[in-house]
Amino acid sequence: MQSAVETAMQSAEDMRRHLTAKAVEDSDFRRQLIADPRSAIQQEFGLDVPESMEIRVHQSSTNEFHLALPASGGDLTEDQLEAIAAGLSCCI
Repeated sequence: MQSAVETAMQSAEDMRRHLTAKAVEDSDFRRQLIADPRSAIQQEFGLDVPESMEIRVHQSSTNEFHLALPASGGDLTEDQLEAIAAGLSCCI
């Protein structure tokens, strides 16, 4: 059985994969995700991303690769874990 941290991490990873795949297939969505990621996520998943959460979208190029590391499990409160696991928060 997965822990709350593992479930939250998997949910965030599933959302990242979905956003990435859609941005590759849909150039209008890609532009929206880059220009206003909060709005794009809200429209795609129906989630309100808290204003306190900063979202940055980076594009890799042939000369540059971006690697985002997740927060460590100890950095999240129990309330944050529950919100992520319930689908009420999209990101860690």
